[in-house]
Amino acid sequence: MTPMVVIYHSGFGHTEQIAHCITAGANRVADVQAQAMSVSDIDWAVLSAAEAIIFGAPVYMGSVSASFKQFMDDSSRTWFAQGWQDKIAAGFVNSGALSGDKQVALQQLQTFAGQHGMVWINFALQPTGTGADDLNRLGSYSGLMTQADNEAPEHTPPKGDRATAEAFGQHIAERTQRWQRGAA
Repeated sequence: MTPMVVIYHSGFGHTEQIAHCITAGANRVADVQAQAMSVSDIDWAVLSAAEAIIFGAPVYMGSVSASFKQFMDDSSRTWFAQGWQDKIAAGFVNSGALSGDKQVALQQLQTFAGQHGMVWINFALQPTGTGADDLNRLGSYSGLMTQADNEAPEHTPPKGDRATAEAFGQHIAERTQRWQRGAA
């Protein structure tokens, strides 16, 4: 079994929706057991046992949210022991704007994973267009980017972003299993 955790903060529910889509995509892969976990309900033992950790946050003021940053800071004991060394890592961000400085926040997550000695997995899904139903409509390759309008999380992010999130979860799960087999 390949355990994976999608650890996230969600201020208004949109990022949480994406976390669950990523989890669903990862769980489509045989022998993967992925779960979503809010930073407000951290279980450090579950994170320690995971083969892959996918980090996710909303983008506020060009950075990950303060709650996610607090989780990052709280991981210092794990960092000191290099407890996540050689685990697979990936990241996703959501904002209200199409850009919203999401790339900056993804780089913040990537740096965080690097400090922990993790192996960052990119996302090479080619965009199918720029419409709300298109896959990877924001054209991100270093991680997953989604965009939510000022509506309830049941309605936004749009269908294409949710489908992209599922593909992202599946991609990370497959790469994690490949890493476990030694065929990186």
